Amino acid sequence: MKQILARIRRHAEQSPTAAALTDGNITLTYAGLWQQVQLLSAQLEGQRIAYLLPNGCAWALIDLAVQLRGATGIPIPTFFSQAQIAHLLNDAAPDLILTDQPERILPFLNNPTTSSREISGCVLTAFALSAVPAASLPAQTAKLTYTSGTTGQPKGVCLTGEAIERIVLSLSTALDASQHDRALSLLPLSTLLENIGGLYAPLTNGGMACVPDLASCGMQGSSGVQAEKLLAALQQYAPTTIILVPQLLKLLVEAAQAGIALPASLRFMAVGGAPTSPALIERARELGLPVYEGYGLSEMASVVSLNRPGDARIGSVGRPLPHTQVRIADDGEIQIAGNLFSGYLGAQSQPRNFWPTGDLGYLDADGYLFVTGRKKTAFATAYGRNVAPEWVESELTGSGAILQAAVFGAGRPFSVGVIVPHPRITQDQLAQIIDLTNQRLPDYARVLAWTVVDEPFSPRNGLANATGAVNRNAIEGRYATQIEQLYAGV
Repeated sequence: MKQILARIRRHAEQSPTAAALTDGNITLTYAGLWQQVQLLSAQLEGQRIAYLLPNGCAWALIDLAVQLRGATGIPIPTFFSQAQIAHLLNDAAPDLILTDQPERILPFLNNPTTSSREISGCVLTAFALSAVPAASLPAQTAKLTYTSGTTGQPKGVCLTGEAIERIVLSLSTALDASQHDRALSLLPLSTLLENIGGLYAPLTNGGMACVPDLASCGMQGSSGVQAEKLLAALQQYAPTTIILVPQLLKLLVEAAQAGIALPASLRFMAVGGAPTSPALIERARELGLPVYEGYGLSEMASVVSLNRPGDARIGSVGRPLPHTQVRIADDGEIQIAGNLFSGYLGAQSQPRNFWPTGDLGYLDADGYLFVTGRKKTAFATAYGRNVAPEWVESELTGSGAILQAAVFGAGRPFSVGVIVPHPRITQDQLAQIIDLTNQRLPDYARVLAWTVVDEPFSPRNGLANATGAVNRNAIEGRYATQIEQLYAGV
């Protein structure tokens, strides 16, 4: 992180009055940002510093101050369940925790030293913890990032500052980033992709990072969105770049189709985190939206490949960025080298040269990467045909009429779906949409029966992770009876 911090300091010296950071309530110039980061860094104590708070200037200042101090930052995702927070704290063993939600932390602490402090208008509780035995961190771990995962407890991914810098600089070059960019964060900063793309990237290049509390942008938890507030936030901040998950892209496409103008300032809308239907990308492009799909994972410090202006292929996740190397194993698994993490916290083994991602895919003749599914979720039907459910699900959700879908069929004669439809869609319309989708699929991958559920898949109910990727095992377990009834009824 030395290069990133050095660039922020240089911007503070050369463009002291340029706006660097805002959350809608507080705006900091580069001079003010650098001064506050320095002051806070000197006040912090501890080598493993965890922080649980919503997006805002306070989150950004803490994160940067931890890096300037040379400590290990441990963002706690606000969407984690209490059980996941308990696991993270036990696993990471921080010696300092900063939060505006002490009631979510206190039950898991034993006689902490407690104090209060204010950072950029945000009143925080600081828990100083006594030293406890903890798993050792790999050398030079700058960030310990936890993902929500789809099964089991989340793992702590150890990243060096050099790995983080490499991806930030690679992204900056790929996107021709400049001091004129304004990045608006619409995902939690505690997710690695937003941390890097929404905070580090704009500040590295002298641009502006807009990091409002997501509630002010219409986000309701991890699965609900108030469209009016989201659209108002886009107009208010007039960003040049945003990062979206597929569900947010669907909402913006629907708004554009309804004649609602999105900011003309937008030049790059990245989408990722979960499979995105090519049909949705095509609809966005037809509406003039600069949407580009990418692919990444925490173990590679986020982005691996990305479509970009003048170098895009719909259906792919773009060509690998220069700092990465991608190869396809004999069984179709995507393997990546070039910017690997340092290991999982507590794990004895270190990553190999090429990391097995667990994703299936292929590289076309022009070097574009296509992701077709997960190695562990791909299943064989009773007729011996292999199906990647993510592919079928992205086709189902491509029209926007189906909000979420989970497809099953291992060892069965056909596939079935658990469907969350758009509230305005009737049963007859839903049947027509699924029929049209099936016409685009080979016969062995078609969804011949389905059950409709009202509750969206979300991190809160354990049926999805933060980016919207479905938790297949949890969904299958919850709706096991309905799935069996689908097969019994045919």
